[in-house]
Amino acid sequence: MTEERVLTDDPAPGIRRFTLNRPEKRNAMDNALRRELLEGLRAADGDESVRVSIVRGAGKCFSSGYDLGSDLGSDQPYWTSQVGMQWARHVSEGWMSIWDLAKPVIAQVHGYAMAGGLELVGACDLAYAAEDARLSHPVTKFALPDFDWFPVHLSARHAMELQVAGREFSGAEAARIGLVNQAFPAAELEARVLEIAARMAGVATAVLAVNKRAVHTAVEARGGRSVIRTLGDLQAGPHLSQMGAGEILDRVKSGNKGGA
Repeated sequence: MTEERVLTDDPAPGIRRFTLNRPEKRNAMDNALRRELLEGLRAADGDESVRVSIVRGAGKCFSSGYDLGSDLGSDQPYWTSQVGMQWARHVSEGWMSIWDLAKPVIAQVHGYAMAGGLELVGACDLAYAAEDARLSHPVTKFALPDFDWFPVHLSARHAMELQVAGREFSGAEAARIGLVNQAFPAAELEARVLEIAARMAGVATAVLAVNKRAVHTAVEARGGRSVIRTLGDLQAGPHLSQMGAGEILDRVKSGNKGGA
């Protein structure tokens, strides 16, 4: 039987919940998992019974990042042209497709969200974390993030702390700087997220959609998408040519076993 990488349930009226289901891999995201998640979110967007979606992780964490032990270059969930750094452009297009959904998507973060896992947090419209969660992007020791949403959404000082100083933020700290919306005690996280989602689900779908689009339109007017795409393409530039892609991958794997 094929492993079900994303579990789906409807915990309350109007709410669809997606659980990354590779706890033995710290919910590292291979192409199959990304496909299941994106297809599920698109299906929820077209389902009249759903008004808001939640993404969370099974087991001890939200996600450790992309599954570097899998073949991420093959059987990708959707076509991406060979422009700049193909992988960075590929995942950026996928995550930005969540922004383009009509209905809001919430990230529910516990344990840790690292590297690509933290990129998924940025793909969601809202994010709530346990106070003791740990959010970081260790790949910045070797390269740029693939979906580099941090300079777009954070102040320059806080983006520098994350990307240049390599700082790990607790959930409580992440809420203070805007990396997530709010942080709650770990034991309360699920109930509080469901409470927020239920409040949103009480609003008409069309009203949610237009308000979501208003915020993303402002981000795009400031050049948000162009910045993210350009930063991804920079990884293919001459400043990384001295280090081959294989060496970068080896260093990332050794520094972040399980995901990136």
